[in-house]
Amino acid sequence: MGDRQNPIWVDSLAKTYQIGWWSRRRVEALRGVTFEVSPSEIFGLLGANGAGKTTFIKILLGIVRKTNGNARILGYEAGKRLGRRSVGYLPEQLSVDPHHSAYSALNYYGRLSGLSSKAVRTRRDDLLAMVDLTDWAKVSVKKYSKGMLQRLGLAQALLHDPQLLILDEPTDGLDPVGRSQVRGILGRLKQAGKTIFLNSHLLQEVELLCDRVAILDRGALRYVGSVSDITQCTGSVESDLVIDAAGTEVTVRKALGDRPVIQWSEKRSGHYRITIRLSGQEEVDQCVDDLRRHGISLAGLAWRRTSLEDAFLEILSDHGDPL
Repeated sequence: MGDRQNPIWVDSLAKTYQIGWWSRRRVEALRGVTFEVSPSEIFGLLGANGAGKTTFIKILLGIVRKTNGNARILGYEAGKRLGRRSVGYLPEQLSVDPHHSAYSALNYYGRLSGLSSKAVRTRRDDLLAMVDLTDWAKVSVKKYSKGMLQRLGLAQALLHDPQLLILDEPTDGLDPVGRSQVRGILGRLKQAGKTIFLNSHLLQEVELLCDRVAILDRGALRYVGSVSDITQCTGSVESDLVIDAAGTEVTVRKALGDRPVIQWSEKRSGHYRITIRLSGQEEVDQCVDDLRRHGISLAGLAWRRTSLEDAFLEILSDHGDPL
């Protein structure tokens, strides 16, 4: 399946935890997950709490051992030191000892990554400028906000110039300006050839950032593909219809039949504004034909694009078999 040399490659990956010494209860955290992440793309891992996202990342980093299947990063078996050398990791809660400044923290994390103090000094100022912490370089992190610590964490993840970035909630704690700044940084990193794998519960951020996403549900893969194609997976679209008031409400409802009405506004300026859910272009055309057949004129029609959040919730509401 696919190219094992891709930055991330997993095939039938499974992890089962045994809970309790006496009960021997087994919990399937991952159930046969298969997908790959291509070079120079931004890939998002989505799922509700308990979906298996954290377990997945821990297996990639070698913190947790898989039960079955295969997982590789940058061509190496997950957890191997040679693969980890070219991975930059930002945990959800980066812990920095309060006696550190940005400079000393970067020196500490750089040494953990095998960099010399000289190499850290060569890169640190550019990285702090990138994350807008230049003026805070010598200030104790005790005075940092959560968003500033998050930006410092991104700098440490980039310190050893990794090929692959694994980011856990990279915009958590940032204000809108900070989130926009991080999006710009990640976009530039992608253009520079970096591969970025991120886990986030901020679906609007994922929609703005990611080329493709994978959705986990109770350890099973429900969807993997591009953000733009996810509406084809869910197969629905909401349409705003502005209907001429020549048709009475009774006539309009009769023409719409059993089509689900999401919103029906009060009549204003001689029109009704109605939002209905349809399954695609063919049903939109049929709906317009039915309205015209009942003598109802359309003053306007607009589609509301299904958002990633809409699609995510619809996919998780389907309890059928996983992919």
